[in-house]
Amino acid sequence: MIRTTTAIVALCCAAPAFAAQSASYSWEDGGTIFGYYNSGSGEITATNSTAQAYSGGSSLELVEDPTGGTPQIWVGFITGLTDGDTVSANFWVYDDGGSKVRIWGGYNGNGDIDQYEGSAGGNNSYSSDGGWSQLSHEWTFDSDGGERDSLMIQVRMYSDSSSTPIYIDDLGITTSSDTAVINFAPAPGALALLGLAGIVSRRRRG
Repeated sequence: MIRTTTAIVALCCAAPAFAAQSASYSWEDGGTIFGYYNSGSGEITATNSTAQAYSGGSSLELVEDPTGGTPQIWVGFITGLTDGDTVSANFWVYDDGGSKVRIWGGYNGNGDIDQYEGSAGGNNSYSSDGGWSQLSHEWTFDSDGGERDSLMIQVRMYSDSSSTPIYIDDLGITTSSDTAVINFAPAPGALALLGLAGIVSRRRRG
């Protein structure tokens, strides 16, 4: 199952030549996620929430109900990458010992959020029980002969049967590329300006 919004808003444009780029996002503008994929039956509800926040007043609340499979929730998207570029990402996670997450990555092609080109792997560490913990990972980009040009940063979710929420905050992304663009999920107002508010595409990977 794939669910995605149909628009991407670039929140960080190209940095000066030969300089690394960094951008961060903390869900203070009302945004949520690009979408998610799950091969199982689990359904994800993503909410911009004030129930928990590592910094500021808001964070991303994720609930899987019903549970089933291992959802991959898309929170960052880096386009315009080439072989050898490095991408590092980190975010803070709040869990109460029920649901847990890992930081993960996926390859995409043609700068298209829906064109999946394989797993990029991630960190084997899980979020800690009962409070805030930070997860991080670094990838070295591999275009696989030109089939890939983008990397999706994912929250890989492992839920227990109680469908307890987890919270994500302070997502940071850095890339060594001076041509890549770092994107975060568009806020509701940005979608409305594009005339795309509420439009969601849904399809299954081939």
